[in-house]
Amino acid sequence: MIPLKEPWELTVMRSAGGRLAEVVARLREVVAVDMTTLELDRLTEEAILARGAKPAFKGYKVGRAVFPSSLCVSVNEQVVHGIPSKRRLKSGDVVSLDFGLVYGGYFADTAFTVVLGTGDADAARLVAATEDALRLGIAQARVGARVGDIGHAIEMSVRPQGMGVVTQMVGHGIGRKLHEPPSVPNYGKRGTGDLLKAGMVLAVEPMITLGSDDTKILSDQWTVVTSDNSRSAHFEHTVAITPAGPEILTRLD
Repeated sequence: MIPLKEPWELTVMRSAGGRLAEVVARLREVVAVDMTTLELDRLTEEAILARGAKPAFKGYKVGRAVFPSSLCVSVNEQVVHGIPSKRRLKSGDVVSLDFGLVYGGYFADTAFTVVLGTGDADAARLVAATEDALRLGIAQARVGARVGDIGHAIEMSVRPQGMGVVTQMVGHGIGRKLHEPPSVPNYGKRGTGDLLKAGMVLAVEPMITLGSDDTKILSDQWTVVTSDNSRSAHFEHTVAITPAGPEILTRLD
């Protein structure tokens, strides 16, 4: 991405991120067993519009494929980009919600995962490890560091636990567009990759599995699933790189 140069740009991105954080809080309140993923999509869109923003995902194009919804809902073996439907959520489901908005011409992107009802110990361990990996990755998003430092921190936090790291999907720069350079893999070597500079904004988003790293895309051209059918979790924040350190724009204070 082109680093933000004007103070007002970061102010707008803070506003975009703050609005998205409010939507996260709303969804955490309502997501529950027996809801359909389509109901969650409707609630997400309503919450975004109520805050004077627009959904970032609805109508997003990759080649000829157009994403039809405001929310990606990925359940169990689905990693990312699950399309909302009439599917009803069940107790024990590992549910990842990924969504974004555009406000004042700038984008914010976030994701979180929950285990509904009575989940098992492996599901709880997966979600906790993925959220912790996000925290450790964000801590590396500092002026003078490299993109590889972020990925290394994420990877090394989960590999010793016997978990897989999705390598075919990565984080990204964000700002005037939803997806901008650089790519931010969830694996890597320290001291490698793009140099991180003040004014850059990144979407850091570990996607971790209870099995292998490998994934595949379903025939709907969007839904990414684990090749071995293992469960997956996904957390994401939009993070500004500032002289004072990483600033999480999509977290409620």
